[in-house]
Amino acid sequence: MSRRRRRTLLTILLLVFAYVGAQLWDIHRVGHLSRDRNTDCIIVLGAAAWHDKPSPVLTERLNHAIELYKNGKSKFIILTGGYGKGAKHAESEVGSDYCLQMGIPETALRVEKESSNTIDNLREAKKIMSSEQWNSALLVSDPWHLKRARRMAHDLDLTVYVSATTSSKFKSLKAKSKFLLGEFLLYHSYLFTGK
Repeated sequence: MSRRRRRTLLTILLLVFAYVGAQLWDIHRVGHLSRDRNTDCIIVLGAAAWHDKPSPVLTERLNHAIELYKNGKSKFIILTGGYGKGAKHAESEVGSDYCLQMGIPETALRVEKESSNTIDNLREAKKIMSSEQWNSALLVSDPWHLKRARRMAHDLDLTVYVSATTSSKFKSLKAKSKFLLGEFLLYHSYLFTGK
């Protein structure tokens, strides 16, 4: 390989690494923005339910939404997430039961049980917001999920402000790296496919 070709290849590789690095940093940055303002509602993005109990990931999202509600950031919480494969309970139903146990009044909760992924969570939440004539929402999820979710919400013409959970089950460097890289791939998959 000629010196010129090597130099061209090296330049391309450096540009690729720079782009990937910038995107990973931005996923991290968006997930740590402080946007806990007053809104019409709080949207909790779905996560796995373990039978009739929320998984650790869903529990963290619910706890964060409950804290926002109790701090007066909104009077309503939209719980999203349908039935996982073979599940008897929808993620949102499990979330609703948890919120009730934590002292959130039933009148403050809105539940959708049709969605199976992030974009569908947001589409169903939009239907609820439209029916209630709500215009803005705090979007609750894990920090590194929020760049993709925010982009989807904006593409659906939803006015949202990110509000990340302050803790996560992803503790180890390996788990964090896997989640971050996964979000990088999912974000770009959404950009190309809209799914």
